[in-house]
Amino acid sequence: MRTKPHETAAPLRTATEGRLEIAHGGARLTLTSQAGTTELYHARFEGTTPMVLAHDGRVTIEYPRLSPAEWLRTHRRAAEITLNHSLPWTLVFGGGVSGLRADLRRLTLVSFEIGGGASDIEILLPEPLGLVNVRVAGGASNVNMCRPAGSPVRAHISSGASKLTFDEQRLGAVGGEAQLATPGAEQAGDRYEIEIEGGASDLTVGEHDGGDA
Repeated sequence: MRTKPHETAAPLRTATEGRLEIAHGGARLTLTSQAGTTELYHARFEGTTPMVLAHDGRVTIEYPRLSPAEWLRTHRRAAEITLNHSLPWTLVFGGGVSGLRADLRRLTLVSFEIGGGASDIEILLPEPLGLVNVRVAGGASNVNMCRPAGSPVRAHISSGASKLTFDEQRLGAVGGEAQLATPGAEQAGDRYEIEIEGGASDLTVGEHDGGDA
């Protein structure tokens, strides 16, 4: 029997910056932003309802740990999360998060992190404002990050990665430590700084044209 979707939200109040953390086990997640709202965030959940804590601009969404039998029913789980457009945000996608589609093009992004074991991640990034730090933990796989065309980016691979694409460069396996950068990125004050830990695989750092997703 299909359960009724559960919705939750929190008021913006006096928050001046936001932090969203999606802990382990989130699946089929859609993340967007909205302007002109008095809510810090709004979320709609289908299937398993996670625990949601919101205080002073910080939002934590934590799904319960599942048994192997329960994992077979995760196709019934989904979430749509909308963040307030007016705040700068830090985003943390924990280990085990899968099926994430994040359109962040209208958001001010401070930093974000993709945890180990996260998979099937697609992120449309905004123009960087200042130094935007990105961390991709070891064990993350099938991650596609697209920034606005021409946005500077540097990537540091700490101890090897496989199936890596950096703009038009298809690097396959990278053993050991490596540095990649777009022209002039070292001098750019507004840029993405990406740290890729060892064991990450099937990663793409590319561009989008700013049009419809």
